[in-house]
Amino acid sequence: MKFIYLILLSATIGLQAMAQKTQTNRYLYVATPGIRDYLGYGGHGILVFDMDHGHRFVKRIKTQGLHPNGKPSNVKGVAVSIPLNSIFVSTLESLQRIDLTTEKVIWERSFVGGCDRMSISPDGKTMYLPSLEKDFWNVVDCETGDIVKKINGFKRAHNTVYGSSGNSVYMGDIGNPWLYVSDTKTHQIRLKVGPFLGYVRPFTVNHDESLGFVTVDSLLGFEVGDLKTGKKLASLVVEGWTKGPVRRHGNPSHGIGLTPDEKEIWLCDGFNMRLHVFSAVAPYQQLTTIPMKDMPGWITFSLDGKFAYPSSGEVVDVRTRKVLLNLEDEFHNAVSSEKVVEIQFEKGKAVRAGDQFGVGRKKNLGSK
Repeated sequence: MKFIYLILLSATIGLQAMAQKTQTNRYLYVATPGIRDYLGYGGHGILVFDMDHGHRFVKRIKTQGLHPNGKPSNVKGVAVSIPLNSIFVSTLESLQRIDLTTEKVIWERSFVGGCDRMSISPDGKTMYLPSLEKDFWNVVDCETGDIVKKINGFKRAHNTVYGSSGNSVYMGDIGNPWLYVSDTKTHQIRLKVGPFLGYVRPFTVNHDESLGFVTVDSLLGFEVGDLKTGKKLASLVVEGWTKGPVRRHGNPSHGIGLTPDEKEIWLCDGFNMRLHVFSAVAPYQQLTTIPMKDMPGWITFSLDGKFAYPSSGEVVDVRTRKVLLNLEDEFHNAVSSEKVVEIQFEKGKAVRAGDQFGVGRKKNLGSK
C-alpha cells in the first residue's frame, strides 16, 4: 500500500508540475494616449490588464514620446515581436521598442515624415512602418530600428497589416480608393485591390489572405475585396441606422474586425455609437447591433475569440454580445484606446501575442 501511495503521490506531483509548466497568463496591453492626445482616456503609458481575472488593472509601464509642445504625443500603433521579447509603440514622431521583461525602453527612433500604424512580420524581424500620412512606407529592422527600404508612390500612408503567411503586407492609403499589397521578398507593390467606393480607412484580412474587409470614407458599412485577383466583390450598407457627424476620424465606420474564427464581422458606427455585427460569409447578413458608451473608432479581439475590445473601453462577450465591464486604470478612471494588444506569458516569458487589428485566425485558432 505504501508503494502504491508513493506512486500516486509522485504522479500527482508530476501532474501539478506539468500544469505549472504550461500555465498561460494572458494580459491586455493598452497604449495611451490612444485616442488622439486625450489624457482623459487613461493618461500616458502602457496600461496592463489581467484578462484571466476580470481584466483588473495590473500596472502602468512608463513610455516616452513627447510632442514638441511638451505633452505626451498621440500613440499611432502598437505591435509585438515575440522573438525579440519586445512591444513597439509608434507615436506621431517616433517609434520606441520596449523590453517585455524589464519594461525598459531599449531604443526610441525618430523618423523623417513621422510614424503611423505599423505591423510586424510573423517571425518578429521586420516591420512595415507608414509615414504619418505622407507618400511612403518604411521597412524597418525590428531589432535595430534601422530602415531597410523606403516604398514610395502613395498619397497618405496610414494602416498596415502583415499577412499571416509573412509573404504579403496590406497597406491602406487614406488618399486612395485602393488597398495595396506588397511582396515582402522584394518590398515592392505587386497588386492593387479595388477600387472601392471611397478612400480606404481601417480594414482587416482573413487568415488565408483571400479576402479583405474594408471601410471607406462616407460609407456606413464595409466593402469586400479579393486579395488574390484585386477585384471588389461586395459592398454592404448598415440597414436601419442613419449616418451623421462623428467626433473623430471623419468617416461613419472607422474600425472593423473579424472574429478569430472568421464567422463574424464587427463594424464600428461612430455617429450611433454602436457595433454592428455581420456574418463573415457572403451575402454577409446583418445580425445585430451593440450599444457602446462612447464613439467606437477601432476594434480587436482576444486570441481565443471570447472577448471583443472596442476603443470605447468596454470588454464585450462575443458569444452573448453583452458588455461585461469597462476598463479602468489604477485610479478607477475610464480607459479607452484604439491601440491594444493581447500578450500571453508562460513562466514569465512572452510566448504569444495578438494583433491591434481584428484579423482572422481560423487556421491556427486555439493552437499554441
